[in-house]
Amino acid sequence: MPTLFDPVSLGRLQATNRIIMAPLTRARATRNHVPTAIMADYYAQRASAGLIIGEATGISRQAVGWPYAPGLWSDEQVNAWKLVTQAVHEKGGVIFAQLWHMGRMAHSAVTGSQPVSASATAMPGEAHTYDGKKPFEVARPITVDEIPGLIADYVRAARNAMSAGFDGVQIHAANGQLIDQFLRDLSNGRTDEYGGSVENRVRLLEQVTRAVADVVGADRTAVRLSPNGESYGVDDSDPVPLFTAAADRLNAIGIAFLELREPGPDGTFGATEVPRLSPVIRKRFKGPIILNSDYDLASAQADLNSGLADAISFGRPFLANPDLVERLKVGAPLNPDHMETYYSQEAEGYTDYPTLADAEATPA
Repeated sequence: MPTLFDPVSLGRLQATNRIIMAPLTRARATRNHVPTAIMADYYAQRASAGLIIGEATGISRQAVGWPYAPGLWSDEQVNAWKLVTQAVHEKGGVIFAQLWHMGRMAHSAVTGSQPVSASATAMPGEAHTYDGKKPFEVARPITVDEIPGLIADYVRAARNAMSAGFDGVQIHAANGQLIDQFLRDLSNGRTDEYGGSVENRVRLLEQVTRAVADVVGADRTAVRLSPNGESYGVDDSDPVPLFTAAADRLNAIGIAFLELREPGPDGTFGATEVPRLSPVIRKRFKGPIILNSDYDLASAQADLNSGLADAISFGRPFLANPDLVERLKVGAPLNPDHMETYYSQEAEGYTDYPTLADAEATPA
């Protein structure tokens, strides 16, 4: 029976352990969405992960409506990312770029244009902007004629990721982002070939994934889904046939791995009573599956033991514990994370969380 500390094959990648760093938005780039030097330090500190899945990274200016989030559409961004990937590789780590389009979760105050989505809907609540929080705007439905250009943006960002030195890419199709808005019927009211039936609603996910896999290799392409329950105002009335169909399409493409974010009824960052779909998806998707959400050492090992998961991704524990792998291995306590510094643009709460070695070096 594999343990969290055993190696695992994830497509072309041979991960040294099964403790994966989940993508975490941290807002340390510039207002032009260019990565900064402190980001290289942050990711290098966490290079002991079996794989780092980098923070959500915009595929275009239209795509990224989060202040100080990075992008992958310009030469300046690519060159800045090279410093990050080089720093991770020098520490023996591997890192994927997560390709991101926020859809209706973006705001014109950040992107400069009206948000787009599957349908003319608005995200509930308020968006973060450079001028504070503002109510989300009603999105403009993407036209069928625009979809080839959207797919081309994903392809360009994937190529740029490889030019920047990433070891692969993950397509962000979870957490109420654009592809998730197309997948689920609460946000997709289209009557064309991208709406209505399950077959139509999974079409964009399949097209984007095939296009990206064609340019970087299916064995360097991954996907993230959040199949159970509401996520940022996006939900589906019958998720089992939807997400098993998505799993079938991704299995046929032969992607490197599928990551599933599955909060439970007592979730600490989102909660739902909708049962996990990983058991039914496991029967349809034959590649490696990484599971995410509120895991500790015992629950992570239990899902490895059962065969439900091949690896586990940790988010906030990696945020606060750059040496999470070592801490889990020796049973050391974990640093608590500080939510007030998640998106502060400073080193505090970003690169200053102590390691076990730091604690040993500090006089009593």
